[in-house]
Amino acid sequence: MIYLDYAATSFVKPKSVYKAVMNAMMYSGANPGRGGHSLSVKAGEIVYETREKLCKFFHADTPEQFSFFPNTTAALNAGIKGVLTPGDHVVVSSMEHNSVARPLEALRRRGIITYSVVYADGSGHLMPEDFLKAMRLNTKLVICTHASNVCGNAYDIYKIARLVRSRGALFMADCAQSAGVLDVNVSEMDLMAFPGHKGLYGPQGSGGLYVREGLYLQTLIEGGTGSQSEQLYQPEELPDRLESGTLNVPAIAGLGAALDFVSDVGIKTMFNHEQELLTLFSEELKNMKEVQIYGDNAKTGIVAVNLPQIDCVDAATILSNEYNIAVRSGLHCAVWAHETLQTVETGCIRFSFGYFTTKKEVKKAVDAMYHLSKLTV
Repeated sequence: MIYLDYAATSFVKPKSVYKAVMNAMMYSGANPGRGGHSLSVKAGEIVYETREKLCKFFHADTPEQFSFFPNTTAALNAGIKGVLTPGDHVVVSSMEHNSVARPLEALRRRGIITYSVVYADGSGHLMPEDFLKAMRLNTKLVICTHASNVCGNAYDIYKIARLVRSRGALFMADCAQSAGVLDVNVSEMDLMAFPGHKGLYGPQGSGGLYVREGLYLQTLIEGGTGSQSEQLYQPEELPDRLESGTLNVPAIAGLGAALDFVSDVGIKTMFNHEQELLTLFSEELKNMKEVQIYGDNAKTGIVAVNLPQIDCVDAATILSNEYNIAVRSGLHCAVWAHETLQTVETGCIRFSFGYFTTKKEVKKAVDAMYHLSKLTV
């Protein structure tokens, strides 16, 4: 199969990732921090070494600023609900994933917070200054995605962060589509959520949350941390405060190997490869008058399209069944973004490329789209 759904999860993974996962399960399959025996110690070493790699990769100060979560959604929820208190106001962009929109809406419906949405234009373009305009005296948190999971637009989160933090608000970045694709420097952020299984090429079940040193978060989950077990209250220190229960050591081991892989290849090299594929695909599709392309030019390796005469779900099914091409169709768990792009009624077809995608595969996708564009339904 030609796999063009990297925005959902990367596939295939580097061989070193598979090996690291299997080795962790076979040779260090114990609970980290829950015993003094050699297997537990080895598991703990895997967890800490991966934390150290995250610290270096994202330009943080200390490894303890990174807490592991099973995915970006869990990390976003922990960050959002960890810092907000009754009466707070939040500013968020209209290009956010439901992993941001739904927690905020849940808190709003419970009467805990209010939020304002900064709307992008019809191409999904955001103006950093608009976040300042939306702020109020009680604005506690500003959230912005680094790159859209729908159309691939990339945003200047650093400028947004500097603007809103100068007004005393916290800034949180959703780096679900940018970690491993764009350089992410957490030194200008208060919170940052990321997945291990997308642009970092780690296994599913891996992800995390960066928390700026000194920032206190309320907990969503309390329980065993392997530390301060004599106390009935949750530890104050990170990462223990946010990591109750048994960690997914095999996934964390795989993430560690994936970070080595991306670091060795180089983000710039991987980004340039994706951009080359993106340009090849987009330029060919622009010559097909029947194809509608969404988004602006500042893009990651994602192309969102529609064919007016074919429902996007039907088109994706044809691509899979007849051309053996895997893409994503529908609303991509991002209703605000689709409202912004005016595709909420139709959804769209999303092609997304990765480091293991070849030019030959992209050319086959171009040919398939050309044949689809000539169909009459």
